[in-house]
Amino acid sequence: MTEDRKRSEVHERFAQTEAERISQEVEDAAADPAYQAEWIRQSNLTYGGLVAAGLVMVQPFLTEPSLDVSALVCVVAFAVSIPLLAALLVLNRQEEFRRRTSRSVPVAIAKGVAQATAFVGITAGFWHMSLVAGIVFLVMGCIAAGVHSSGYVNLEYDASFRSRFRPRKRRAPQ
Repeated sequence: MTEDRKRSEVHERFAQTEAERISQEVEDAAADPAYQAEWIRQSNLTYGGLVAAGLVMVQPFLTEPSLDVSALVCVVAFAVSIPLLAALLVLNRQEEFRRRTSRSVPVAIAKGVAQATAFVGITAGFWHMSLVAGIVFLVMGCIAAGVHSSGYVNLEYDASFRSRFRPRKRRAPQ
């Protein structure tokens, strides 16, 4: 076996071990009751806000005899998201009572669908008012997701955790 092949195997084993350790750290953090309680509080805020936004956005279309495409997309998107968001709010109360979060696959799917369709509904509502407003909301929504992700990672993972993912400098062959 060549020296490079041996090094490669050592690095591969190290990377696998490190990946397993990091995965376990993430699972341990997610199982922390304080972390779960905060996640539930933030979810309540998000779901409640999206339900309120949906009700406000759909209200003008309730008395309209016919809807253009953007208005129809808005109404249909909220017809999907509002019941799901309401169910998730009720589930959050149960999670709060049990002091743990649900790990159900249908719940995870419902969370994604509810939030995505609410975003589509709000975007379509703004689009109905103005093409420019719809585009601005879509772009700013994507930027806001990036800002939140950046802040979350900065708050939740310390420098030693993040440094594990930075590429290491290779030593020059001797």
